[in-house]
Amino acid sequence: MKRLHVHVSVSDLDQSVRFYSTLFDAEPTVLKGDYAKWMLDDPRVNFAISKRGADPGLAHLGIQVENAAELDEVFGRLAEAELPIVEERATTCCYANSDKQWIADPEGIAWETFLTHGESTVYGRSAASAPLNDGAGTTACCGPSKAALAGERGEPKPACCPATTA
Repeated sequence: MKRLHVHVSVSDLDQSVRFYSTLFDAEPTVLKGDYAKWMLDDPRVNFAISKRGADPGLAHLGIQVENAAELDEVFGRLAEAELPIVEERATTCCYANSDKQWIADPEGIAWETFLTHGESTVYGRSAASAPLNDGAGTTACCGPSKAALAGERGEPKPACCPATTA
C-alpha cells in the first residue's frame, strides 16, 4: 500500500514538533536535532519536517511504496508523464536508505517516489557517498536541483544547498 509523503522546511523545529504532535495526536516516529517524521495511518502519510537551511514552507511531496513491485509501478507511471526524471538508487536521505526517483510537476513542485530499505545514522549522502551536511548538520538537504528536475544537463545538486564554486 502506498503512502503520501509531505516534507516541510521549518524555522523552529521544537515549536513545529509540538504543533504537529498536537495536530496528529502522535509523537514523531523519528526525532533528530534537525528532523522529525510521523508515519501516520490515519491519514496514511509519511509527514516530515526539517530545519536544514531551506526557506520555511513546502519542501516536496512524494509517494512512498512498500515493495519493489510498487516502486516499478510508480516509476512506470512517471515515465509516461514525459517529463525529466532524476533517478537515485541506493541513496541515503532523511536518515533512511532508499531507491528513488524525482520529477517536477508542470508547476515545478518536486515529487519524490521511493522505497525505503532501512535507517541511516546520517541525514544524507551525495552521489560520492560523502555526507551532505557541513558537520554542524545545518546546510544540506536531499533531492536534485530545480535545474536537474527541469532536464538541464549537469550534476544534480541538492535543491536547498548553497551553490559552490571551484
